[in-house]
Amino acid sequence: MKPDIGLTEKQLHKSISPLTSLLSDEMVLYCKTRKFHWNVSGESFMELHKLFQAQYTQIEETIDQIAERISKLGGKTIGTMKEFLKHTRLEEHPDEYAGQQDLMKELLKDHETIIKETRKDIENSEGKNHDAATIDMLTKIMEQHESTSWILRRYLL
Repeated sequence: MKPDIGLTEKQLHKSISPLTSLLSDEMVLYCKTRKFHWNVSGESFMELHKLFQAQYTQIEETIDQIAERISKLGGKTIGTMKEFLKHTRLEEHPDEYAGQQDLMKELLKDHETIIKETRKDIENSEGKNHDAATIDMLTKIMEQHESTSWILRRYLL
């Protein structure tokens, strides 16, 4: 049964589509952050190990929020790596195991990509879609990524 929440079928789809891309971005970022957590070494090992753990834990909560929002809007939530890779706006680098600085630079780039793409999704939704709840959620997610980006940038100074 489709939700009767004051949004047309077209508006529901216009909310679900960018949420699917964001969900995919978050899943790829989650996997990368886990990989870096597992493979970080060198000076500040334990500090970065814990930092990455805190970050992937936050991302995991965000993934669940996005997936539930898609479902609330009557959509089907994708759930395979193949689907996530089809919809993501992030790049993967398999078989690469960089040093600490490069790990943080890559994570920073990904968080900033999500910020920019989410900002576009919010702008596209505000004027055309009138889905205030999704816009509110996207804004909060963008703010989380801004905070994480700021932390990573501080390590790279």
